[in-house]
Amino acid sequence: QVQLVESGGGLVQPGGSLRLSCATSGVTLEYYAMGWFRQAPGKEREWVSCISGGDRKTYYSDSVKGRFTVSRDNVKNTVYLQMNSLKSEDKGVYYCAAKPLWTVRNVAECYTMNYWGKGTLVTVSA
Repeated sequence: QVQLVESGGGLVQPGGSLRLSCATSGVTLEYYAMGWFRQAPGKEREWVSCISGGDRKTYYSDSVKGRFTVSRDNVKNTVYLQMNSLKSEDKGVYYCAAKPLWTVRNVAECYTMNYWGKGTLVTVSA
């Protein structure tokens, strides 16, 4: 049974940083592509970033490119999202997601996932 549990959300000032974690169980992480999505109040969920399974290719939405970094530790079965230079528009519930995929050849493959966590809330406010 695949389980994804996010943590690390909280309140941060604009310009600050947070690191989100996604602890996984029931998967062999290197065989899964992992993604991060977010949903702001009143808005649809949007894709933020993803990382391939075996080759660890990374992809980012234009809105976070250069500020966010996704990484994974296959030994700890954990995926991370380092978020720097946070802006008010980065606020929302952040979800970790997974799909069995060794390598992401096209970013569109990141947009649909099979398994989801329950999310962690990020608030960016002065």
